[in-house]
Amino acid sequence: MSHTIVGPPPEASFTVAAPLRAPVTIAPAAARYGAEIRIALAALAFRLVSSFIALCVNLAFPLDRNLPDQSTMWGRPSPFWDAFARHDSGWYFDIARRGYDATAAVAGGRSNIAFAPVYPLLMRYVGRMLGRAPGDVYLGGIVVSWVAFAIAMVVLYRLAALDLPRRRAERAVLLTAIFPFAFFFGAVYTESTFLLFTLLSFYGFRTRHWAMGGVCGAVATATRVTGIMMCPALAWLAWRAAKPTPRDRLAAATALVVATFGFVGYCAYIYNLTGQPFLWATALTRWGTGYHPGGAPWTAPVDLLHKLLTHPYAFLTSEPMALYDTLYGVTALLFAAAVPFVWRRFGPAYGLFMVMNLYVPLSSGAFEGLGRYCSVLFPAFIWLASIRHRYVYPTLVVGFALFYTLGLALFTTVHPLF
Repeated sequence: MSHTIVGPPPEASFTVAAPLRAPVTIAPAAARYGAEIRIALAALAFRLVSSFIALCVNLAFPLDRNLPDQSTMWGRPSPFWDAFARHDSGWYFDIARRGYDATAAVAGGRSNIAFAPVYPLLMRYVGRMLGRAPGDVYLGGIVVSWVAFAIAMVVLYRLAALDLPRRRAERAVLLTAIFPFAFFFGAVYTESTFLLFTLLSFYGFRTRHWAMGGVCGAVATATRVTGIMMCPALAWLAWRAAKPTPRDRLAAATALVVATFGFVGYCAYIYNLTGQPFLWATALTRWGTGYHPGGAPWTAPVDLLHKLLTHPYAFLTSEPMALYDTLYGVTALLFAAAVPFVWRRFGPAYGLFMVMNLYVPLSSGAFEGLGRYCSVLFPAFIWLASIRHRYVYPTLVVGFALFYTLGLALFTTVHPLF
């Protein structure tokens, strides 16, 4: 099996064909590895800066109410540590500490089976290496999120470099890191872990590293159950990238099947636990006003646009969730508008990945969570980095940084950004 080497700076000395693109040039190994080390260190430094900003926010705007126990890392308020443990973090903590309990789901209520197992399991075992206190489980989650984020930025650089010059690949990394809802990458949430294994799976399929692509796809689909929506994109990549030999085509097909194992395995576990393989999906519908995918994906966005165009001030100032729905809804609309450009520039695989992962939340009729769902749609950031107009990139950097700070502040002070 041949392997494609990537990394296309101008000073490269020779070229090879990328699986789906025109020939790209190869960077000297030292330059490529030097860039990757710099990206990983910068990613960790950015997480530290974000943590300091969160601390400043907590000190400047102290909460006017007590947090539940699962939102305090050490059992007592901490303006620094508690900023990592917000909203769904408590559910991951519960799974990591006590495992799954389907009793409430069977009885018709909320249950932690709505959350896939990879991230809380990593929290548990990394936390045990750090100590036995409950807060060490949260600390394990922070370590997992930060390390996964740093590695994901390196993998994103490699993946973007299959299609872009080195400098623009680095731009894709920066845009991903400072995306307005990228603060979830540093919190006790699944975003970093899911992004890492999704990128590794796509990279494996694009470079014909079938074993890596299949295994990492399985981990991704066991990190977030909606990860199964990446499989149509992986199928397209497998069909296009596989060599026209029975052996390579069999390897590609096997990798695609393996990529579904995380999702299938979790459904099998829930079936063994409850007798209903998709009870986790039913449990998801019991949050807030209800999360019911399968409706028309344009209904909620059209309604939001109507309100913003006809009476924006009244809407934003009179409805409690208006600001948050606007931030999430406009973000999702912009990503949806980018799909045709991504599809045309990078092909159906990237376009399908975005379409499938936007359809599920938009078809639910609710905007909740759309910001962080968009944060892992890496093809959009690669496309933005590919735009050559000289004002686009600096404008995006400034705009992203401003709204990133706003989003981080709202999340830190326990506003409803989930």
